[in-house]
Amino acid sequence: MKRLFLVLTMTAAITAAVGCSTTEETLLPDEEEVVQEVVEETAENEETDLEETETLDDAVCELEDGIYTATFTTDSSMFKVNETLDDKGILTVKDGEMTIHISLQSQKILNLYSGLAEDAQAEGAVLLEPTLDEVTYPDGLTEEVNGFDVPVPYLDEEFDLALVGTKGTWYDHKVSVSDPVPYEEGAETEGDTDDAEAIEDGEYTIDVVLEGGSGKASVTSPCNIKVENGLITATIEWSSPNYDYMLVGDEKYLPVNTEGNSVFEIPVESLSKPADVIGDTVAMSTPHEVEYQLIFDIETLK
Repeated sequence: MKRLFLVLTMTAAITAAVGCSTTEETLLPDEEEVVQEVVEETAENEETDLEETETLDDAVCELEDGIYTATFTTDSSMFKVNETLDDKGILTVKDGEMTIHISLQSQKILNLYSGLAEDAQAEGAVLLEPTLDEVTYPDGLTEEVNGFDVPVPYLDEEFDLALVGTKGTWYDHKVSVSDPVPYEEGAETEGDTDDAEAIEDGEYTIDVVLEGGSGKASVTSPCNIKVENGLITATIEWSSPNYDYMLVGDEKYLPVNTEGNSVFEIPVESLSKPADVIGDTVAMSTPHEVEYQLIFDIETLK
């Protein structure tokens, strides 16, 4: 459009220079051709812009009204969905408008704003107020965190979302929402389908790592597991013969061998969650109970 204005301006100047005194402006053949090209080019650009806008509108409205799970991605590790939710939120679509509910990592983010931080501080700005959400961690610990209902202008593209924390400073962030999947209430999250009910009775092997303690101890991997009547039993062999018992919950388990490294058969609630155990070691001058976690890799179950 600027180019067209410039050409017309130049044309008017040329006309004035040659002393055209009539009220009807006449373009030279070359000038007329240039103007026509610019007009056509401008029309094509406007048509392309319109097509792009229509495509974006189609993307916004491509989901039917309903409830979905969707991935909520941010540009900061300090502002993200709670770790228990695998970057997922609940996306609601109603009358073509989308809103995603996200549960955050804590209660330190007090408000969100759909737009820039500068605009969030303007008089009359409508801030997103928090809800109090409860999350449950793999070890069973529960925590109340702030959640928000965030309007989603479109999928698969970044949009502005500002936040303010307990220190009162507003920050700009870019976020996006993608991969919507129809939500099924009560459906298990990915990785939680490996409980004993989902595994046929039998004997299997699975990779396992030991975390906790001083880091010097380890367990043999893969280990053997047995599934029977809905119960999982894992055979855990330590890297030392100095473990004289293990605790799983309030139950004490003794070694199943008398020679070599200590071996135990212990119950496992779920292969998708870390198993909290205690191992009592007599390697030091006095016995010590040490807290550990057994991390199973369900992908290696065979």
